[in-house]
Amino acid sequence: MINLLPPAIKREYRYAAINTSLVRWIFGTAVALIGVGIIGTFGMLILRQTTDDTQAQIDNTQLSLARAHLSQTNADIKNITGSVKLVEQVLGQEILFSKLLKQMATALPNGTSLTGLNIPAATGALDVTVAANDYATATQVQINLASPANQIFSKADIQSVKCGSTDPNSAYPCTITLRAQFSPNNPFLFINQKAAKS
Repeated sequence: MINLLPPAIKREYRYAAINTSLVRWIFGTAVALIGVGIIGTFGMLILRQTTDDTQAQIDNTQLSLARAHLSQTNADIKNITGSVKLVEQVLGQEILFSKLLKQMATALPNGTSLTGLNIPAATGALDVTVAANDYATATQVQINLASPANQIFSKADIQSVKCGSTDPNSAYPCTITLRAQFSPNNPFLFINQKAAKS
């Protein structure tokens, strides 16, 4: 088909088509901008509402904690923890004498007799007094009690050895006194009983 329209009219038709296209693009862009604005406004409102709700929850939680006397509860927990540690410390120094005496009886050499046990102010130690029939037997007491095989004491230091009883009929004329330090893993302290059983 041959277009016989004058060039001026052809130009006007072309510009009219371009204008129509531009109007459509402007209208579409305006609609898109309005949509973005609505979405942004809606998002800001939701964000503000969420922030307000979260702040209200925080305020309620703080109020609940204040009502529950949280600081007093924490102080009570610290007090209970301190009491538990004190109980553990006391039990850690409790000696099971029934088991200790049995083990010491097997460790003492023949010709000796256990005459005294004393707990000095030093923790984890015991003063042991043993009567013996001679000096050599008395010194053997120290060797036996300090032996790791007996699992009683980590060391036993001689405090004194005296021979010559005032009673001439005494079967044990010698007396030895030792300061014995308990072995850390011995089974004769109350706190070590659980470990010894496992």
